[in-house]
Amino acid sequence: MPQTDPILLHLLLYAVLNIFSFFTFADDKLKARNNSWRTSEKRLLIYAFVGPIGALAGMRFFRHKTQKITFKAVYLFLLLHIILIGYYLMPMLS
Repeated sequence: MPQTDPILLHLLLYAVLNIFSFFTFADDKLKARNNSWRTSEKRLLIYAFVGPIGALAGMRFFRHKTQKITFKAVYLFLLLHIILIGYYLMPMLS
């Protein structure tokens, strides 16, 4: 069995989490339009915490939860991810 690069696995997982986050916001917007059972704000914020790029893209693309004060935290989640990714990659770049 070939050796899999751990960085590649982390990137793949990160991409999957962000894609899932994006589609969760899309699904909630669709449910809001149809007056259907919605995803809780708590759950949306959890998904935004683990996948802030997808959440922010979903918020902007679908114009969903953009006016809610609590969802301004998604920008902080993204900043935190940028800092953590930089910290994670720093030893490899030096």
